[in-house]
Amino acid sequence: MKELRLMKGNEAIAEAAIRAGADAYFGYPITPQSEILEYLVEQNPEETTGMVILQAESEVAAINMVYGAASTGKRIMTSSSSPGISLMTEGISYLAGAELPCLIVNVARGGPGLGTIQPSQADYFQSTKGGGHGDYRMLVLAPFSVQEMADFVSLGFELAFKYRNPVLILSDGVIGQMMEKVELPEFQPRKTDYEPWGTTGKTPDRERNIITSLNLDALEHEQHNFKLQAKYKQMEEEDTRCETSFCEDAEYLIIAYGASARISRKAVELARAKGIKAGLFRPITLFPFPSKELNEAARNAKGLLSVEMSAGQMIEDVKLATGCRIPVQHFGRYGGVVHAPGEILEALEKLKDNK
Repeated sequence: MKELRLMKGNEAIAEAAIRAGADAYFGYPITPQSEILEYLVEQNPEETTGMVILQAESEVAAINMVYGAASTGKRIMTSSSSPGISLMTEGISYLAGAELPCLIVNVARGGPGLGTIQPSQADYFQSTKGGGHGDYRMLVLAPFSVQEMADFVSLGFELAFKYRNPVLILSDGVIGQMMEKVELPEFQPRKTDYEPWGTTGKTPDRERNIITSLNLDALEHEQHNFKLQAKYKQMEEEDTRCETSFCEDAEYLIIAYGASARISRKAVELARAKGIKAGLFRPITLFPFPSKELNEAARNAKGLLSVEMSAGQMIEDVKLATGCRIPVQHFGRYGGVVHAPGEILEALEKLKDNK
């Protein structure tokens, strides 16, 4: 039976992980995502569902614990914040190369470097372009509410196992720290069966499974990369997600995700009240980016405004998606500063007036 609660976004992710039948969480505290680890430790799900919670000695250790545990074919997750994800990127590349499913949560903060604990969306490139080495990609989900923080946990595990690939939930300090009403999912059982590819020991009826991202034969490794690229192409064809608001007759589109999308929705309402035909296009998957859907939403648009809490990263995907056939401008606040709806409206009016 579903349950209604008032929770922080970080708490909702942690509770949803327990209810999704996650087998283990390995992490290390860093603001503004520490409540995920704290909530899991407080709930101690090992006594109820058997889910193992372990604070590693570092982010590097945590992601390598994920690597080892995910090799068994179980539901494994971790979480961190921007500098912590940077430390994890080598392990994430190994997970992608070894085709291991897992769920990674980034509650992003302002940077670069240690930066600030205030919210930011400056990890877009790191998340969608493969922050580590090699030609790898992760499917990236961008929640914009506490409800979606909870809902995307089960979805993330489902997609991770569908593709045998890491899946990232890219949130920010606003969504992670805000409190909202959330309808929690029902409890799912933990996985009791084993994946046929899992390293669970050799049995008499099959050969041993080998999990590795290392292949010293160049031609064999090229074939492996062909396989990975085909998988990323399949993600684009089957698992692209987005949401549109007021786009049917929109002459000016705001493209925004996460906390920026919430604020931009109010800016669209303000614009409509002033007679400006504005609409909001919200990518839910940042990779794969919903290019086809954006082109459809922008069929009558005279201008596009990419609103981001960064110096302008998603705008590159917006330009690629639309082939630069429509003028695109960027409006960003960064370093931990959050937009105000009135500022976005002002930027939209400048776009409309071609200033």
